[in-house]
Amino acid sequence: MSLKIWGLLLVGILHLNCYCQVTLTESNLPILKITTPLGQQINDVNRIVCDLGIIDNGPGNLNQIIDPFTNYNGKISIEIRGSTSQQYPKKSYGFETQTALGLNNNVNLLGLPIENDWILNGPYPDKTLLRDALTFDLSRKMGHYASNFRYCELLINNNYLGVYILFERIKRDNNRVDIAKLDLDDLAGDSLTGGYIIKVDKLTGESGTTWNSNFSNEVVFQFHEPESDELNPIQKNYMQAYISDFENDVQSNPEANYLNYIEPISFYDFFILQELGRTVDGYRSSSFLYKDKFSGDYQGRLVAGPMWDFNLSYGNADYCDAPSTTGWQYNFDQICNFSTQIPFWWKRLLDAPSYRNGLRCRWNELREGPLSTDSIHFWIDSMTNLLEDGRIRNFQQWPIIGQYINWNAFVGNTYEEDVDFFKNYIETRALWLDANIPGLCNLENTDFNAQSAKVWPNPMSEKGNIGFSLLQACQVKLSIIDLTGREVLKEEYGWLEEGYHVSGIQTNDLMSGNYLYLLSSTSGVLYKGKISIQK
Repeated sequence: MSLKIWGLLLVGILHLNCYCQVTLTESNLPILKITTPLGQQINDVNRIVCDLGIIDNGPGNLNQIIDPFTNYNGKISIEIRGSTSQQYPKKSYGFETQTALGLNNNVNLLGLPIENDWILNGPYPDKTLLRDALTFDLSRKMGHYASNFRYCELLINNNYLGVYILFERIKRDNNRVDIAKLDLDDLAGDSLTGGYIIKVDKLTGESGTTWNSNFSNEVVFQFHEPESDELNPIQKNYMQAYISDFENDVQSNPEANYLNYIEPISFYDFFILQELGRTVDGYRSSSFLYKDKFSGDYQGRLVAGPMWDFNLSYGNADYCDAPSTTGWQYNFDQICNFSTQIPFWWKRLLDAPSYRNGLRCRWNELREGPLSTDSIHFWIDSMTNLLEDGRIRNFQQWPIIGQYINWNAFVGNTYEEDVDFFKNYIETRALWLDANIPGLCNLENTDFNAQSAKVWPNPMSEKGNIGFSLLQACQVKLSIIDLTGREVLKEEYGWLEEGYHVSGIQTNDLMSGNYLYLLSSTSGVLYKGKISIQK
């Protein structure tokens, strides 16, 4: 019998005894206590209403199990969530915070922006406990929305269940995917054009309306928000036609057509994170796209993201070349035959010279910032320090260190060995991408060889950069507006030629907070977006 089979048998035996019960008395992480009515079991069919109390005494303070609930003490409606992950004994949960009358209760759990829709993610095959959180952190540093998160320790009916991560569920919200709300009567004109969140995913559970790619029946699109039963047939038809037109036009001439449909920076960054992590489900599962309403400044094109589901990434899967630090994940369908495929356009877009060159420049830029090896390793080391006490308890409750769990490509004998493998994989993979990301980068123009605008870093501190492209020569002005609508910074760039431009932004005199930037010409607003300043 193979060592892997023996490992699976041993883990199965250990799972039978996982409630050997670890006793939690105090933690540097917040403590969440869920109590179900009469000890009722949480299931994946019907949500049940129960009580949630959170002990969070603030940064630097220990949380004692006997302390009063300091962050939340109220009702939730909860269910088991996930697809493949439900095979593991450590479950993940989706829940909504509710009032006593069963209405939505918008709260800022553990300091996260106010909402009512949450996920308690229980990392299991990822023994570092870090892969999803790292990916979300990197995506935010790259200027995109990704789920905010907080680590915590969880008890259900006083049974200790280990280290969990409180996630924001992906949904439309000013503090999440910030797109316009689509109402049922938005049936014509620009009002019909957004906002939609869709995903490419495998079919599990209740999927509602789905449709297939024009080029493969194994690429399935689904409405995520609004959900299928919340959409008018006209709205469904509009979004399906938009995706169909995008696919047809990109296939016929990617260079001429891609900018009519997509926001390129988001597509670069989605591609970069999928390839860096080489997630075995990449592109073909749990892959989100969203679309806002059209407006006059390229708003309303398809945006790639938010990032999701990276527990089997960064070398943490043992099939279909996933452990390899070389090769392209977008070529997955040439390696393995699964029931879901990768949309063809991730490869086809690379046939467009301007897209390919923009990707190369974006990679170079990110490697000097959030994707530098030192930056990533520093984050990992910081988080392992934060989790040190909690992860010891977690692996007492779930004694899987040194054991094969579906589908570990590497099994370390210690937690430290698992973390070292994780770090080494990222470093080696990034070096391969340094040498193989396609395209040529004109350093004078950075990455703005497409009709787009971008600020970086975002958030910024004392200074930053803004890059933008012009379709024709014009006079350009930059304005930064605070939340009261007051212009707090202005830069007159004067007459600029058609092409690509980069300028510094001095933010020394601005307070920490969120701002709006406007790039304008005499004919009106060219580009707008958000800048976050953190000092």
